Amino acid sequence: MNMLMFSQFLALAGLLAGVYGIYRRYAETKRRALPADKSPLKGNPQHGVTYAFTLGMMPWAKESTRLHMIAYLRGIGFHIGIFTAIGALIVSPFWGFLPAVLNLSLTVVLGIGSLLGAAGGVMRLTEHNLRGLSIPDDHFAVWLVTVWMAVSALAVWNEAFLVAFYILSAITLAYMPLGKIRHCLYFFFSRTFFGKFFGRRAVFPHPETAK
Repeated sequence: MNMLMFSQFLALAGLLAGVYGIYRRYAETKRRALPADKSPLKGNPQHGVTYAFTLGMMPWAKESTRLHMIAYLRGIGFHIGIFTAIGALIVSPFWGFLPAVLNLSLTVVLGIGSLLGAAGGVMRLTEHNLRGLSIPDDHFAVWLVTVWMAVSALAVWNEAFLVAFYILSAITLAYMPLGKIRHCLYFFFSRTFFGKFFGRRAVFPHPETAK
């Protein structure tokens, strides 16, 4: 077994470990009982959930993003890069069969994603409020994913980086359920709770958007 094949097995093991870990987190969270909501039913909780996952995620729906649009767009670009890296990993055995323009597009998207990730990492180190809120896991997760995307871009561009790409993929995916990256699961729980809570009270969707 050569080094490339060994690193591919590592990436597969990391993917399986990450998926299993996220499943365990999901099962553990689902077992936790929510406190009974005794507020009078004024609206439809499901309408609130629908709003939370659609219009409620638009940048103009939240003051924090409406007033900080550049930071919002940076985060969107960063996460697009992450999803692209996952997709690139899945199709990596077939990179040689992809059109050159698609490989170039992958390289560009991953490269931009890594630059946006690095910008976020620098912001956590330099911006007073972000630095105060950040714990070591926040810094580690951002820089791990940023380096992973950068190496992904290099691997698509030059196969000499494939081994490093697979090893970093294994580390990133295995770490997913252990650190900050697991928010990819808790995001759905938090948005669902948010939607149900305010939908029950007829706060969401906003009356003017519900007409």
